[in-house]
Amino acid sequence: MDRPAPAFSPIRAYAMLGLVMLLWAGNSIVGRAIREDVAPLTLALMRWSGALAIVLPFAWRSLSRDRAVIAANWRILLLLGLLGIAAFNALLYSGLAATTASNALLLQAAVPAAVLVVDRLGFGIRARGIEVAAVVVGSLGVALIVFRADWATLIAFRLNPGDALILASVVVWALYTSLLRKRPAIAPASFLAVTFAIGVAAMLPAAATEWAQGHGIRPGPRAFAGVAYVAIFPSTIAYALYNRAVMAIGPASAGRTIALLPLFGALLAALLLGEPLYAYHAVGMAMILTGILLPLARRT
Repeated sequence: MDRPAPAFSPIRAYAMLGLVMLLWAGNSIVGRAIREDVAPLTLALMRWSGALAIVLPFAWRSLSRDRAVIAANWRILLLLGLLGIAAFNALLYSGLAATTASNALLLQAAVPAAVLVVDRLGFGIRARGIEVAAVVVGSLGVALIVFRADWATLIAFRLNPGDALILASVVVWALYTSLLRKRPAIAPASFLAVTFAIGVAAMLPAAATEWAQGHGIRPGPRAFAGVAYVAIFPSTIAYALYNRAVMAIGPASAGRTIALLPLFGALLAALLLGEPLYAYHAVGMAMILTGILLPLARRT
């Protein structure tokens, strides 16, 4: 993990991001499923403490080599750790305690548009027309899947307090994704270890407030399995892949793949819960993939 990642094609980057979105869809489902067993801020703390414990043995050598660069760039590393690890996860899990996984997956599909806005306001990067069109097409595919191609479901949709927290997490994630272009030139393992450690330190006081109120974790197989999943797959593995892909294809292109979350959520629900798949899932998938690949096809 301490060796520089080799250069690779956009197609490979998108394939990596597809895996990331599958793992993150599972994160929302698991976070919702164990909400009665693990308090949200405690879950966020345990997730990243576990991820940090996994990464550290691989990062010792690179951290030693990168310490001067880390010290010189501590401000941006602190900001990335606070945004992408601490704030995003605290907001996401708190939101999942008060809303459905479907709502969370739908609202997270606003990330591509939010990244374009942050790029424009923060870095003066104007989105090309084809990028805006790609976001629109992908978002329509998401809506088709989430609302089941049914006007009644769309009309009945209501936001609740948990949704507001999910929307706040969307803004935070868009900031993190856009700011990754400022990431210092350190080894991937060093970057993960530093930002994970910042997130753990920031979440510890917040989780302590839950413990003081008598909340925390209710031990049991479901709780332990859920914590193990979120620490390994959507954290250690997915963040490493996502950060690398952003460096390869840029924040806006990587951000568009968030539209895959509702699709993968539906597929996981079919696989794990036996929920049926319908024709609108295929149509929505085609629209989402078109939105992701359209700008890439224009460049080739």
